[in-house]
Amino acid sequence: MLASISPVGEAGRGQRWTITVTAFTLASTAAGAAVGGALGLAGAWIAGAALVGAWSPAIAAVVLGVLAVLGASVDAGRLPLTVPSWRRQVDERWLTSFRGWVYGAGFGAQLGAAVLTVVPTAATYVAFGSALLVAGVSGQAVAGAAIGATFGLGRAVPVLATARWRDPERLRASFHRFDASRTRAATATVAGQLVVAAGAVALVPFVAS
Repeated sequence: MLASISPVGEAGRGQRWTITVTAFTLASTAAGAAVGGALGLAGAWIAGAALVGAWSPAIAAVVLGVLAVLGASVDAGRLPLTVPSWRRQVDERWLTSFRGWVYGAGFGAQLGAAVLTVVPTAATYVAFGSALLVAGVSGQAVAGAAIGATFGLGRAVPVLATARWRDPERLRASFHRFDASRTRAATATVAGQLVVAAGAVALVPFVAS
């Protein structure tokens, strides 16, 4: 899809890359915010429920740390588990059926919502799990929406990175470099989850009192 929604691909279809990518980015961010906000509402409701009460910040931090370690272990292949996922991708037939802003928004919304297409990494569940936990501790659904929006914006970064792919030769060279960086990206994803786990555990003494 990256090659398709590059300046080269958009020019070949008579579409404007800036319009398509703007629609993609806004829709991805909004969809992430919607999912994170829904989880935030659930977390805030649980925190405010009379039979439950506010979540303990210390317990929430420990749960987040455990979730992040599990996510990193799954992504690193250390656990015999697979990431729960739909086996579908965005429908690339849209590229020749609709205007750029339509498929840009449609693709962005599906990817920003995280679970409507293939989920490539457990970090997805760590991110949205944190939306539920943070909102549960703070009692503010907007906290979950903010985390979801950040996730959705992150899903748009690879498409935004195609801005310099303005001729076929650069497109091919850049795409090969991008494909070759998959291993480094996977390592960074695992490391990022471990950083989240370490940060969550480090917070426990400060929020336990």
